[in-house]
Amino acid sequence: MLIEARTFDALGSDFDEQLDPLLKRIYLARGVTQQAALERQLTCLPSPSTMLGINTGVAILVEALIEQKRVLIVGDFDADGATSSALMVLALTAMGYQHVDFLVPNRFDYGYGLTPEIVDLAAEREPQLLITVDNGISSLEGVDKANSLGMQVIVTDHHLPGASLPDAAAIVNPNQPGCPFVSKNLAGVGVAFYLLSALRGQLRTNNWFVENNIPEPNMATWLDLVALGTVADVVPLDQINRALVHQGLMRIRAGYCRPGIKALLTIAGKNPQRLVATDLGFALGPRLNAAGRLDDISLGIQCLLTGDPQLAMDTARELDELNQDRKVIEQDMQREALKIVEQIPLSLDGEVPPALCLFQPEWHQGVVGLLASRIKEKYHRPVIAFARGDNGQLKGSSRSIPGLHIRDALDAVAAQNPGLISKFGGHAMAAGLSLDEDKLPAFKEAFQRQVAQLLSADDLQAKIATDGELIQQQLSMQTAELLRDNGPWGQLFPEPCFEGDFEVLQQRIVGEKHLKLVLAPVSESGQKQPYAGIDAIWFNADTALWPSSHHRLVRCVYRLDINEYRGQQSLQLMIQFLEPSAH
Repeated sequence: MLIEARTFDALGSDFDEQLDPLLKRIYLARGVTQQAALERQLTCLPSPSTMLGINTGVAILVEALIEQKRVLIVGDFDADGATSSALMVLALTAMGYQHVDFLVPNRFDYGYGLTPEIVDLAAEREPQLLITVDNGISSLEGVDKANSLGMQVIVTDHHLPGASLPDAAAIVNPNQPGCPFVSKNLAGVGVAFYLLSALRGQLRTNNWFVENNIPEPNMATWLDLVALGTVADVVPLDQINRALVHQGLMRIRAGYCRPGIKALLTIAGKNPQRLVATDLGFALGPRLNAAGRLDDISLGIQCLLTGDPQLAMDTARELDELNQDRKVIEQDMQREALKIVEQIPLSLDGEVPPALCLFQPEWHQGVVGLLASRIKEKYHRPVIAFARGDNGQLKGSSRSIPGLHIRDALDAVAAQNPGLISKFGGHAMAAGLSLDEDKLPAFKEAFQRQVAQLLSADDLQAKIATDGELIQQQLSMQTAELLRDNGPWGQLFPEPCFEGDFEVLQQRIVGEKHLKLVLAPVSESGQKQPYAGIDAIWFNADTALWPSSHHRLVRCVYRLDINEYRGQQSLQLMIQFLEPSAH
């Protein structure tokens, strides 16, 4: 692991004079140079009217409302899809739609997106308008099928489009060709929020709420859902997404959130008043996703929709049980995957191949994405993990590393090898694909060849970027609170982490694989500082190497955290990486 301090250039920066120097350094290292770019109020959001297709979508929705058409929301089976579906149902109902329902297909029976089979299932409910959320941009056949059955379709999505767009009545997706919307990073729930905000504005202009004696909804009411879906989908936290997430977090901290979110927080043991973005991603998101991975994401959507606190708690408990089952399945798959990688012939330099394609017939197709992520983290390689689907096909889920746009890499493989991949889609860092099982060896060879052409040896070197060192006075609760309050932090706007040398005062394993430490800082000259010690924890440490009585001085990469135990708060270092110190 190569530890590198982030670099930055202060020239041309324009921050308020009272901005803390540490924050200034952190922001500059993330490419933020202007005070205005730190704005997190909703007033900083660009107008919905700048998103291509949104005016057409609003016009269709207004007509559907006036005529009280039957509307069916077709969602995706992850946390983004769940929050998008719940948002659509809640907001449309609040605006006066009387016939709104949702349908999220079981991923194992129907696959991803608005497939023709899903349209047939939807047709049983006789909808007049289908609205996709977090999917649909690649659903050409499904949209055609809906059109043939007399249903209008509005596609709302954020995934990258293919060579052709579906023949929908309206497409709202900032990533579609020709869309001038300033950000391409909205999650599916963010796109849905923008469409609904534009609709609310048009209905206000039309005097709909006054004439029909309907309270005009406040769109901020649902920012808890937007924040959860945005963080859970790991989209880049540009200024727009930071504003949406920050405002959602503020509402949750103040107690203004869905009963389902409150219940999930309770189950996860999280204090809503101290909630941060990472809690949404690592505590709430996995519990919602577990339903879609193992069973039916409808359970998660019902948890978010219900206004009954007891029902919310009951469904949250079911989601937690599914998540526990998911962990067991994932751990078994991970052990098998590591054995497979250990048997792969190494290069002359002792390196694994530049890309890894892994498959076991018994693997659970709902968990292969998590498996790919875990193996990617361990080996710093793009990884595709496959499981068996239906009709002799394999379902693959991929995770990439910086430097490789995984969807574009799959596109190149498909173009150079016609018929090799049945279908694919996704983002720069994650994608899904399907192919015939007998074509896996050919695909593996083609994919590894493509990755080898695109990645250099430096790209394949695992690195961990830090924000430099902290002086002893900055190792404090005040600094931890400063960083917590000036997020949200997340994808491509990483939470600050620091490096430094410490003396190990205590070390022991807790929970079978977590290293609990008490550390004391060491000066640049290697001198130990008079210090009582700071609690630290390294989750999922390498227990073959630690604890170690041979290394009393260590080099740490860490984040500052506030630990809360029995009503008492204390500083805690969250170790990201640890190695013997050179001092």
